[in-house]
Amino acid sequence: METPLPNLTLSVAIERWPVAGAFTIARGAKTHVDVVVATVRDGTQEGRGEATAIYYHGESAESVRDQLLALPEAGPSLLPRGAARNALDCALWDLRAKRVGQPLWQVAGLSEPRPLTTAFTISVAEPERMEAEARAAAHLPLLKLKLAGEGDLDRVAAVRRGAPEARLIVDANESWTGRDVVEEAAMLVPFGVELIEQPVRAGEDHLLDGVRSPIPLCADESCQDRSDLARCRGRYAAINVKLDKAGGLTEALALIAEARATGLEVMVGCMLSTSLGIAPAFLAAQGARWVDLDGPLLLARDRPDGFVYTDGIMAPR
Repeated sequence: METPLPNLTLSVAIERWPVAGAFTIARGAKTHVDVVVATVRDGTQEGRGEATAIYYHGESAESVRDQLLALPEAGPSLLPRGAARNALDCALWDLRAKRVGQPLWQVAGLSEPRPLTTAFTISVAEPERMEAEARAAAHLPLLKLKLAGEGDLDRVAAVRRGAPEARLIVDANESWTGRDVVEEAAMLVPFGVELIEQPVRAGEDHLLDGVRSPIPLCADESCQDRSDLARCRGRYAAINVKLDKAGGLTEALALIAEARATGLEVMVGCMLSTSLGIAPAFLAAQGARWVDLDGPLLLARDRPDGFVYTDGIMAPR
C-alpha cells in the first residue's frame, strides 16, 4: 500500500520488552528486545505499526527510529526494505482500516483469518537443557530448534527424546556453511525433522547448487523480498517471510503470492516482538505451510490485548 503522508502526523517510539529468560541462537543471546512503534494520525484516527530491527543487516532500534523521523512527506516506498518500512507500512494499513471502520483483513482483500498452529522456539543450548525445554513443551504440536553446527545431531536427538510426538523444524542460522548439507540433513531424517532453515550463509547460496537434501531447505536470511526469489529457486524448497525483512504487510503479501506462483512453499515467521507486530503477520500467515509467530510467547510479558496462545494454537482476542 503506497499511502503518502501529507496531512498525517508521524510519531516514533522505542519500547524495551524483556525476554522470558534468554533467547539464544548461533549468533548470540538476548535478554530483551527493543521494538520501534510508529504511530500515524490524521487528527481523528490513528494507526500503529511495530517493527524489530534486523540486526544482521546492521539495523538498531535507534537507526530504525531515525530513518522514520527523517522521512519526508511521502509513503513507505521511499524507505528501503527493512524494519522502518515495516513499521510505517503497517501503521498506514491500521489507519486505513480504522478510517473505514472495517477489519484489516477485509480492507486488504483477504479471507477472514482463522486460528493458526504456530511453532514454539527452543533456543540453542547444550543437549540436556534443550531436552528439558522440549519436555516442558512436549504438549505443543510444532517445535522449532535453533542449531549451531557442531553438535547439532545430539541437540535434535535430545529434543526428540523430550518431545517424542511433536513435529520438528530446525533453524541452522547459517551455521552449516562449510559442512556437507546432505549429510547433515540425512542424519536428521530418523528424528522426523520436516524443514531446515538457512543452512548456509546468505550470499553463499550457490553452495546449494546441485544439493538434493532429503529434508526441504528453507531460505530465511537469503530471502528478504521479491528481489531475492530468483536466487532461491532451485536451491530452496521454501522461504521464510518476515514483515521486518520484507518491509511491511504490502511487500509480504506480494512476496507470498509470487513465491507460491513459482512453486515455493511458504513459512511466515517473526523477530522477537509483541502482538502488535504479530497482528499483520498473522494475516499474511493464513494458508502458509509453516507458521512461526511465537515472538510474544518468548517475552516475559505481552501487550494486554495480545494474541491468545493455547496449546500451540494462536488466535486474536
